[in-house]
Amino acid sequence: MSQEDILNPKQMPSDPEKATPEGKNKFVGFWMFLGGETVLFASLFGTYLALVRSTSGENTPENLFGLELVFIMTMLLLTSSLTSVYAMYHMKNNDFKKMQLWLGITVVLGLGFLGCEIYEFYHYIHEYGFTFRSSAFGSAFYTLVGFHGGHVVFGLSWFIALMLRNRKRGLNLYNAPKYYIASLYWHFIDVVWVFIFTVVYLLGKVG
Repeated sequence: MSQEDILNPKQMPSDPEKATPEGKNKFVGFWMFLGGETVLFASLFGTYLALVRSTSGENTPENLFGLELVFIMTMLLLTSSLTSVYAMYHMKNNDFKKMQLWLGITVVLGLGFLGCEIYEFYHYIHEYGFTFRSSAFGSAFYTLVGFHGGHVVFGLSWFIALMLRNRKRGLNLYNAPKYYIASLYWHFIDVVWVFIFTVVYLLGKVG
């Protein structure tokens, strides 16, 4: 396949993300990267579970966590995962404008999640004096949840960069794998949050 074919939107197959050797190589590299990320998050979860009872005063999971805000955050992130699926559906149908629209909605939902997380941290710090240095539990909590928040920032930046860079170029076999892999990364972030919601907040609240 020539470079002209790769950049020509009229040559788009039904699976543009895997239509070129470069696209397939991106998938291999992405899964290797994801393996390392999985090990890293597993280590953070293990550290948190080991330190969750190393608290200071009344700053315990049972007293700190409120599930109402966390539930809203979870709905925002899970809904953003669904909108990114819609975006990839339109990518496979070579509808660039609708793909960009649904990715834009994904970004807005992700920003809403980040806003809630920032408010949550602010609330813990200023209302309860619960900081990174308060206890081993505080260090483990902020490291795990904050590290996930950093991944959300990275995922949103990735989406925004792709949308801005290709807004005039449209969709082609060169950038289609980049969109698709960014979407897969976003799903990974969502899956990690489901584990955080369960292990940190639900189990923390019930003791």
